[in-house]
Amino acid sequence: MTGMSSAPAGTATDFYARFREQLAKAVVGQEDAIRLCAVALVAQGHVLLEGVPGTGKTLLAKAIARSLALDYGRVQFTPDLMPADILGTSVYDLTTRTFALRQGPIFTNVLLADEINRAPAKVQSALLEAMEERGVTLEGQQLPLPAPFFVLATQNPVEYEGTYPLPEAQQDRFLFKVRLDYPSPNDEMEVLRRWESGIELKDPVKAGVEPVLGAAEVERCREHVAGVVLDEKIRKYVVDLAIATRNAPEVALGASTRAEVLLMLAARVLAAFDGSEFVTPDHVKALLAPAFRHRLLLRPEAEVAGQTPDSVLESVASRVVPPR
Repeated sequence: MTGMSSAPAGTATDFYARFREQLAKAVVGQEDAIRLCAVALVAQGHVLLEGVPGTGKTLLAKAIARSLALDYGRVQFTPDLMPADILGTSVYDLTTRTFALRQGPIFTNVLLADEINRAPAKVQSALLEAMEERGVTLEGQQLPLPAPFFVLATQNPVEYEGTYPLPEAQQDRFLFKVRLDYPSPNDEMEVLRRWESGIELKDPVKAGVEPVLGAAEVERCREHVAGVVLDEKIRKYVVDLAIATRNAPEVALGASTRAEVLLMLAARVLAAFDGSEFVTPDHVKALLAPAFRHRLLLRPEAEVAGQTPDSVLESVASRVVPPR
């Protein structure tokens, strides 16, 4: 998207148009990923990004933080990482002869948890607890995290050696699981053109991304989203979809109640981005796969038969009749 937004200032539509306009300066293509990250940010959720190296996961996180004029932090997850390396610890000050709390990198607005599945379970749990509680307990003190607080965690889908895969219960903490695939050939040509012209896409600042939004704009957008109407029929549609995943013969563990709540909240944000005054079944269906795919545990025989969470969800969506 180019040019200024034509939507009224202060609306969710205007927020998303300006957000998308800035990210497009650094991130070529990946429209779905940009939209889902914007929805998660406003819905106060977090995103698990899955993609092979070189598809722009780090760049996407940097560009989001830059466009929103927010603090950005990155933690490279490794097998020897400890919870204190993320949350912080108590350090002895020789001058005052007292212990002082040193906050870890989690005390930021946008946190990139790079290769989260390379850290042991204790570290993963510490991060995910902070994501859920939006606070950290250090030396008996409960410290709130900055607002907004948005986590983008990445994992590589092809390398499993030396990894600790996230259990289903921990994946359930993420609003969306977003797959970053290779760009289209046209988008890849555009990437090469930009690099050849001297635009350093790995640096959002040099790519021209400007801090046009901020924490205040995020909060105003959330206030606008709160006015979007969610009909009782849409609420029942969300519940019917979740129940259908639990009853699907291919599924051993279906979508949780938390998944229903998050899908409902996200659909309201998407409706606001579209300029709609109410949520439609199409808004729910558009977010069904990214909101539910990481919450389904397939039966072994279904996996052997080539089924995937996305194929099961496509079948579920075709069976559950949406409200008129």
